[in-house]
Amino acid sequence: MIKKKPEVDIVNEVLEECILAYPVSSFVISLYKQYGERGSLSKKQLQGLHGKASKIKDIQPGKLATLEAIINKMQTRDKDPLPQPKPLFEKDENAGQLIEEILAKYPQHKRVLFLKSKYDNNEVLSVAETDDLKRFKQLLK
Repeated sequence: MIKKKPEVDIVNEVLEECILAYPVSSFVISLYKQYGERGSLSKKQLQGLHGKASKIKDIQPGKLATLEAIINKMQTRDKDPLPQPKPLFEKDENAGQLIEEILAKYPQHKRVLFLKSKYDNNEVLSVAETDDLKRFKQLLK
């Protein structure tokens, strides 16, 4: 099928005008070759092309405006900063308080000392061990 209205390729027209204005510019020539091979340019390349084309005094302002609209329409891909690493294990504050209260009254309690070493080494206290701490706390009262 033959198209009735061939599409206008503003990027190609701007590239051709830049080549006429800057015939020895390796940047413009490489953009022209890349556009011919791939059929598109990245946002940064289009911004560089716009910068070169805006220095040409004979270029039509409508073409520059269209090129700028194409650039603004493209997605900006910024790298997000890496999120702060989260600790694999969060200490149970209640268990830490229970351990401190029991050891304040009985500093040589072997089972609580063992649980304190587990707590200080960021190991998970099981439900039974937490229940033991609660039971020891109730025995203190």
